[in-house]
Amino acid sequence: QTLLQGIILLPLRAICITVILLLAWLVASIATSCQPERGFLPLVGWRRRMIQTTLSSLTRTAYFVMGFQVKVKGKVASLPEAPIFVAAPHSSFFDAIICALTGMPSIVSRAENLSTPVFGTILSSLQPVAVSRQDPDSRKNTVAEITRRALSRGQWPQVI
Repeated sequence: QTLLQGIILLPLRAICITVILLLAWLVASIATSCQPERGFLPLVGWRRRMIQTTLSSLTRTAYFVMGFQVKVKGKVASLPEAPIFVAAPHSSFFDAIICALTGMPSIVSRAENLSTPVFGTILSSLQPVAVSRQDPDSRKNTVAEITRRALSRGQWPQVI
């Protein structure tokens, strides 16, 4: 019986996750379209709300489809309380759960990740701080960008 459930559930879950991923890509594409200063100016208005609410909901739904049920104990710190949100060890796909639960903050990510098909578009919509491993000044530039965003008085979303 368990084998039969797996044979039925695995394709259904894969189809659902694919549909959710494509919806997330569409939302990210719409929210970031016609943004000439993409990455240099924060998303505002409907674009920011669209990313925060829709992508957060889609990410939570994807994890639910995969079988994860996440409950938050306590209160997530707001942007004025904590402009920088630290999550560690940030080495797996579980980081997306933290992003979804905290309202899709900006993240620090390798610059190479932005060119990945589908995921790169979704990642770009979060307006990440891109870290280039080839740039010798990358560490200094990353710290400066995180500091600039943290001191922006709410113009930029939280940085995780």
